[in-house]
Amino acid sequence: MKIGLQIPDFTTPDGPPRLGADLATVARTADEGGFEFIALMDHFFQIRGVGPAEREMLEAYTTLGYLAACTTRVKLLTLVTGAVYRYPGVLAKIVTTLDVLSGGRAWLGIGAAWNEEESRGLGIPFPPVAERFERLEETLQICLQMWRGDESPYQGRHYQLDRLLNSPQALTRPHPPIMIGGGGEKKTLRLVARYADACNLFPSPDLARRGRHPRRSRSLGSRTGLLDSLRAAVVASRG
Repeated sequence: MKIGLQIPDFTTPDGPPRLGADLATVARTADEGGFEFIALMDHFFQIRGVGPAEREMLEAYTTLGYLAACTTRVKLLTLVTGAVYRYPGVLAKIVTTLDVLSGGRAWLGIGAAWNEEESRGLGIPFPPVAERFERLEETLQICLQMWRGDESPYQGRHYQLDRLLNSPQALTRPHPPIMIGGGGEKKTLRLVARYADACNLFPSPDLARRGRHPRRSRSLGSRTGLLDSLRAAVVASRG
């Protein structure tokens, strides 16, 4: 069994002035402890269930770049990026950059997005759910085309790109692994079967009985309790 760490909360006792140092200690502890991956939520406001929107939330890819410099072996990904948050070609460049600078440790974690509050708050277009899934699929197609080195134009319903140049290319071949967030059977899991290497499916006894786990996917779930343990290690190391 391989275990990863998701960090959903950036509120710490010492506040923002110590946040960089605390995150570095958490990341190094996970890296040295044999964790398989470190994942961050790709949100701009804190989400319900973790805390109020006003609590500290770092931009995910900037933070993953920082964690790449703090670690040597763990995989790095978002759990998960909202497809409407970044233009697809730019997202492919972002994940490629993370992969190159981390020595081939990046994943693309992506989903259709659900948090309308933060999208509206920051002026990010938030189309209806059907369109968000269409944009998710086009984003997957564009990223894969760029990682193949195919620079030919892309003409989709929502995105039109003239030249899909991606230089340098990702180190991970044939491309950084793709994880699609969600467990909806009508749309999400079909995209998983077609495009992805994993999903963050949270198994339930009912789902297991029906045998509807996607055969090609691995499940990556959050382990927020592990963060508390690692925070204890942070305090001990600074004591």
